[in-house]
Amino acid sequence: MANTDSRRLKLAFLYVFIFTIFIWWLKLAEALFGWDFLSLGIYPLELRGLPGILTAPLVHGSWGHVFANTLPLLMLGTALLYGYPKSRWWTILIIWIGSGIGVWLTARVSYHLGASGLTHGFMFFIFLSGILRRDRRSMALAMFAFFLYGGMVMTIFPREINISFESHLWGAIMGVVCAVAFRRRDPKPPRKVYSWELEPEDAEDPLIGDLWKKEPEPPRKSSSGDTLH
Repeated sequence: MANTDSRRLKLAFLYVFIFTIFIWWLKLAEALFGWDFLSLGIYPLELRGLPGILTAPLVHGSWGHVFANTLPLLMLGTALLYGYPKSRWWTILIIWIGSGIGVWLTARVSYHLGASGLTHGFMFFIFLSGILRRDRRSMALAMFAFFLYGGMVMTIFPREINISFESHLWGAIMGVVCAVAFRRRDPKPPRKVYSWELEPEDAEDPLIGDLWKKEPEPPRKSSSGDTLH
């Protein structure tokens, strides 16, 4: 069981690592070849902005922007892929597309780009899933996510003019929707049963084990006819 969990964790990290490397490669290509990927962002309420629903999480406005999203992507993405194998791909798809549509419909008139909508969706999904499911793994992942990135709760509100809080907000909304919709989709890990929880008839005496269950031997008689005990 431990080996299976370890392999699944490593594979989850590998998936997210490859995705993150791809994001960095796009930023590097933009810098090396003089390309401008700004038009791949979401531009609200205009047809030219619709493709950005698919492409906006892949492109970033600056090196600082992509760097700020890298660690949250690695940590939260790995936690999501590891902890929720049955619902993870649907969750990522809904957060990706749903937050993009929300931004296209409601955001300020500007290009909106970056993976922060994904990271906010992942954090809210993991945190709320732990509250709703209450199994040991989900609660541990929820505490991990909130301890590291609980500050995302504040960034879904307007704070700085050049930061797309709309992406954060819609990512969070989609994360909440997925947590509620998929709260029973993933099987809960088997709960460890402790010795003190066993029924009395199932528990063994720590000293004599199950010897008490054996039939007593009949008394032996000595050659003189006396009974020996």
